Amino acid sequence: MNNQPNTTKRILSIEDEQAIQELITIFLEEMAGWEVLPASNAKDGFDLAKAEKPDAILLDVMMPGVDGIETFRRLQADPETQNIPVLFVTSKLRLKDPKNQLDLSKAKIISKPFDFEKLANQIGEELDKIRTYA
Repeated sequence: MNNQPNTTKRILSIEDEQAIQELITIFLEEMAGWEVLPASNAKDGFDLAKAEKPDAILLDVMMPGVDGIETFRRLQADPETQNIPVLFVTSKLRLKDPKNQLDLSKAKIISKPFDFEKLANQIGEELDKIRTYA
């Protein structure tokens, strides 16, 4: 049981692969005691980000339809969501492709496959870094 005050985080996880989404939810909720807001596509994720204002967004890069890169662009363009930290979850670091033209100072990368048991620590460390430089 986590006895530390004010450590509960709300994480929006935009992930189209159901098995990965379930593992993210289990490890962040059960092991870290955080709340996970799952979304299986960009539209649902964007709507949840606007409505719920999570502490951070885990965003899969490769999704059918609107991909993670376009979703990130939309999040950054909206005043209601532009300040929510984004952590890309990807097995392919195509973020470095010049055509993407992303401001990666507002996003971090967690590479797949990742260690689910360390995921909460990785997210926490990235959020601490973002707060330090904000």
